[in-house]
Amino acid sequence: MKPPDRNISVLEHIVVYCEQIEQTVERFGNDAEIFRTDSIYRNAAALCILQIGELVGKLTDEFRAQHPSVPWRQIKAMRNIVAHSYGTVDPEITWEIISDDIPVLKQYCSTIIASA
Repeated sequence: MKPPDRNISVLEHIVVYCEQIEQTVERFGNDAEIFRTDSIYRNAAALCILQIGELVGKLTDEFRAQHPSVPWRQIKAMRNIVAHSYGTVDPEITWEIISDDIPVLKQYCSTIIASA
């Protein structure tokens, strides 16, 4: 698969994980306190964040450079924190990510896909 097609495919997968986070929030409730106290809720969101971080690593360097408004490096770093923290991921930070950052990332990726 040539890089532009690969990048679009990766973005499509990122959107799927963003949607899974949205569905998880709908299922458990859009409530930071529930999120903080429910390990199943946190783990479901964390797995999607981990997968998004993995996918970001598959985007070409050129693509990431062409889209500097997305914090690709920080997304990948969050993946590493989730993958290697062994239960010490801050629920407040994770809640901010799923509440504030994921909807923006989904919209950004969807816009790029639509224009491809």
